[in-house]
Amino acid sequence: MKAELLAPAGSYAKFLTALHFGADAVYLGGKNFSLRTFADNFTADELRSAVSFAHQKGKKVYVTANVFARNPDFAQLTEYFQYLAEIKADGVIISDPGVVYLAKKVAPTLPVHLSTQANTTNQYAVKFWQEQGVSRVILARELSLKEIADIHQFVPEIELEAFVHGAMCISYSGRCLLSDYLDGRSSNRGACVQSCRWRYEVRATNATNGNSEWLPIEEDEKGTYIFNSKDLNMLSHLHEMEGAGICSFKIEGRMKSGYYLATVINAYRRLMDGGDSSVSAQELSNVAHRAYTTAYAFGKNAQTVNYEDSQSKGDFVYIADVLESGEGYVTVEMRNRFKKGDVLEVLSPNEHFGKSFVADNIFDCNGLPIEDAKLVQGIYKIQCPYVLYKGDYLRRKAQK
Repeated sequence: MKAELLAPAGSYAKFLTALHFGADAVYLGGKNFSLRTFADNFTADELRSAVSFAHQKGKKVYVTANVFARNPDFAQLTEYFQYLAEIKADGVIISDPGVVYLAKKVAPTLPVHLSTQANTTNQYAVKFWQEQGVSRVILARELSLKEIADIHQFVPEIELEAFVHGAMCISYSGRCLLSDYLDGRSSNRGACVQSCRWRYEVRATNATNGNSEWLPIEEDEKGTYIFNSKDLNMLSHLHEMEGAGICSFKIEGRMKSGYYLATVINAYRRLMDGGDSSVSAQELSNVAHRAYTTAYAFGKNAQTVNYEDSQSKGDFVYIADVLESGEGYVTVEMRNRFKKGDVLEVLSPNEHFGKSFVADNIFDCNGLPIEDAKLVQGIYKIQCPYVLYKGDYLRRKAQK
């Protein structure tokens, strides 16, 4: 069976983007019980609509319910799982053993996928979860491909999912207490503030005079980022991952922009469909990212910390969302300023991907010619030699 490309969606618009750019399946969260409470997430009606739309396209939807639950959560979880079964969600992603037990009891037809937050790192744990009725295990990020292959050989009947791309957590499989300790927001309840990305300093009290002073421990002129992990990038190793028994390649990013998701999904989709690997690799440099790593896929790796401040801005600037196209023009919603004479490039899953054109003729929403599109989210019409599609994007090469 060909591996599945699984993409995140933090909103309904991003869900549509994921499908447009070629995801086989999408994982998303409802308004409760998801570990990304700061994403827009999905109402009950939106969940029903998303599942129905995906099934019409031959795609799948997995719903996250991966918080570590407390006793008062279970009454609402019961109703939630029964609803997910009713709308025929293709699976629910769970971390907590008690929540797994509940889901199997109250919604036995709903497939259960075990979240990476459950820290599954060995073949006996996978076998245990299979015996509890779990149909897929999303493996801990700390595993090597050799360990994954051993698990697959030991429990060949269960589906194995693994991350291939995106932000990594400095803590063990995302089990982090840092956010809760520093800001009172629990990562394990979905409210992580990404305190691992902050700049850190050390302060000490002089035992002699009682004065408190900051200590200079700067790694470089940008500061000290001792908890800031690199981003995962397994684009060059998909065959090895599939050979190890992984059936689903998971992209991280429910908090990322639609443009980011489009670029990354497009890169992996094209390579998985036999496209040019160098083109896909370049695409992953075109969006904001931290230094890339293969993490622990090939064994122990001490080089997973990103000592740079934040992340690279990428080689392209996101310019506009395509709304419609026809008669030699494309209508767009502006996201970053562009001007007459700018060279714009197409980001699309279709035949005009990577093609560029000069914005010689730009018109505002009243049909008046302009030279500077500077109204954020303004609607503009641009003369374009290509027929583009709703959901495509326009971008411009970043100035160095």
